Amino acid sequence: SSHHGKVDMAVDFSGHIYLFEFKVVEQLPEGRALAQIKARGYADKYRASGKPIHLIGVEFSSEQRQIVAFEVETVHKKGP
Repeated sequence: SSHHGKVDMAVDFSGHIYLFEFKVVEQLPEGRALAQIKARGYADKYRASGKPIHLIGVEFSSEQRQIVAFEVETVHKKGP
């Protein structure tokens, strides 16, 4: 949790932290899942751990009923 909400899934495994956000879109990817993780600061509470943090945005098409976008960004150190 952050003061802006909750990430959908957080996994602390093998010296890495993985933060997942899942979004359902109409048909085409919109890039909102990864953008939400960054905009709402979901990684902030994990930065002091010193572990690499992997931000993972996954978008599912409500029409196609499958993953239409999968974005990953890695944060290696404490940010501003």
